[in-house]
Amino acid sequence: MTDCKHSKTVPEADSGTVFYVPPQKNLQLRAALKKYMREFFDARDFLEVETPVRIAGPAPEEYIDCIPSDGKFLRPSPELEMKVLLANGYEKIYQFGPCFRADEHGWKHREEFTMLEYYMQNCNYRELMDFTSSMITESLQKLLQSSTLKFHEQTIDLSLPPEVITVEEAFKRYTDMDMFEADRRDCFDELMVMNIEPQLGKGRLTYLTDYPASRASLAQLSKNNSQVAERWELYIAGVELANAYGELTDGAEQLARFEASREFRRRRGAAEYGAPEAFNDVLRRNALPVCSGSALGFDRLVMIAADAEDISEVLF
Repeated sequence: MTDCKHSKTVPEADSGTVFYVPPQKNLQLRAALKKYMREFFDARDFLEVETPVRIAGPAPEEYIDCIPSDGKFLRPSPELEMKVLLANGYEKIYQFGPCFRADEHGWKHREEFTMLEYYMQNCNYRELMDFTSSMITESLQKLLQSSTLKFHEQTIDLSLPPEVITVEEAFKRYTDMDMFEADRRDCFDELMVMNIEPQLGKGRLTYLTDYPASRASLAQLSKNNSQVAERWELYIAGVELANAYGELTDGAEQLARFEASREFRRRRGAAEYGAPEAFNDVLRRNALPVCSGSALGFDRLVMIAADAEDISEVLF
């Protein structure tokens, strides 16, 4: 486990609360991992971009709440702005950057965190899965100088091909309820967290794929089964690490989904957001190209690489 004896707690000047200064070796590891991941993208002709952190209109996610910032909001993700770039001819882009989500606390959550988000035109979500596996395993093996890593007393073999399991199969394997029934009964998330996620990523990377259509508001529906969406999540040792979509390119359908999400947020008394005008213009013009994209929790990946107990050990 990470040696925290050199960590310090320092009072914040404006609040009197306490935060951790992580061990220097963890921030050195963090910097090296980011370097190796950048090299992976750059070698494949990706362009690193930066998009605004303070925005008027995030996507109206049903259960993700943004942090207000003087009439605007701190972004929960750079997704919509990066998709505007895709619609304007950018083919392969990536971004490391700060993101913010209200009331996110715990050993693997913070209200402010670093996201790695990346998109490719003319790439389907399964191809993006292969790309992601290569990016993570190659970067970690360079970092650790080993084909294995240890996290919370689990050994992960980075040389093994990933496990790929559908959500439907995971519910059959680890619960006594069908995934659609769980969705109808509003216990999908509880069963995922309590029964399924702890079983994923044991010994090797695991991809959980093909979520119910109701749980992927910005994803294409599967061409083979319209009840599920082209979405996967990546797990290592029970930790959700990345979320990816075969991106929905039908502008009218996406606008309709956004409106349904806004209505859901109104019913639960959530904040109203401004309109993401640049992205809405892309949707009205049906200008988003065929593409896939993923959002990866960089702090979590560093936490796994450092075998840290808490995410605060790998960020300041």
